[in-house]
Amino acid sequence: MNKINVLVVDDSAFMRKLITSFLQEDLRIEVVGTARNGNDALEKIEKLNPDVVTLDVEMPEMNGIEALRRIMSDFPRPVVMLSSTTKDGADNTLQAIQYGAVDFIQKPSGSISIDLHLIKNEIVTKVLQAGKVNVELLKKPLSIQETPTTRMIDYSKIELVDRGSFKKIVCIGTSTGGPRALQEVLPKLPKNFTAPVVIVQHMPAGFTKSLADRLNSLCEITVKEAENGEFLKAGTAYIAPGGSHMKIKKIGTTLAVNIDKSEIRNGHRPSVDVLFESISEIDGIQKISVIMTGMGSDGSQGLIKLKNTGKVISIAESKETSIVFGMPKAAIETNLVDRVEHLEDIADSILKFT
Repeated sequence: MNKINVLVVDDSAFMRKLITSFLQEDLRIEVVGTARNGNDALEKIEKLNPDVVTLDVEMPEMNGIEALRRIMSDFPRPVVMLSSTTKDGADNTLQAIQYGAVDFIQKPSGSISIDLHLIKNEIVTKVLQAGKVNVELLKKPLSIQETPTTRMIDYSKIELVDRGSFKKIVCIGTSTGGPRALQEVLPKLPKNFTAPVVIVQHMPAGFTKSLADRLNSLCEITVKEAENGEFLKAGTAYIAPGGSHMKIKKIGTTLAVNIDKSEIRNGHRPSVDVLFESISEIDGIQKISVIMTGMGSDGSQGLIKLKNTGKVISIAESKETSIVFGMPKAAIETNLVDRVEHLEDIADSILKFT
């Protein structure tokens, strides 16, 4: 059995020891070294050639963001970031994903988390998953380039593009690699887009608001974190809040968001299956479902429900462009996917059916 060789990077000796201990308990993982900052990490990567790097965001001398940029430029490989739960931590995490980090782990209690054992399984799982990603795709620049803007959500604009009784809804599910994939798809939707978009991106609480704000600054449509009870509007994308399920309910002739903390589904909350299943119960509206990059099979059972209960166009991301071809593969294997598209073509495919 080939083990995944890991380099653990953290400025805290305690954290390095704890993370190493957790990883070494899994027989599929070998920690080949540790580093105390970004400069040390670059030297160790060149010397030890690890398969995966766990990288703390906040470190002296060279922080995790700058170290990540250097790693992806000089020694590209899967990097899993460890981040605090603060707003700055969330913003830095999204920046890290933009630069090529494959995933992130939320520290439960700040930079030195003595209760890190609470997420031990998550650390091991994400390192194992990182060993399976397509590193070449992480290095590939996005076709939608960064545009410096601080555009705030303009609620008057939401009203202007509202079609009142829209006839279609777009529902998107994604996980590992999802923030980059969403940044490729959503900015291509025009400001007069005639349907609402509802999105589940696997993320913990505290991170989806930063993701929504970032995407909103890049898009012509409005992107926001969904709020319980709000009515869906055309030309607006709603991202399920991290740590909560998002369901869509029909109230009269209008669709509304329902946010709850009901049972975790197959390890996920929010869950794509939960979102898709709620939409499957809505009559009189065409659904367009999209499943993009991500580990596991979340979304495939929801897709089955969607297809069994109404007119649905289903799109899945291709293996060639998926950072992790887990969720799209599971969807395709249901034999219910209508179109398999490269990431750069998904927006055009959505527009054909709206």
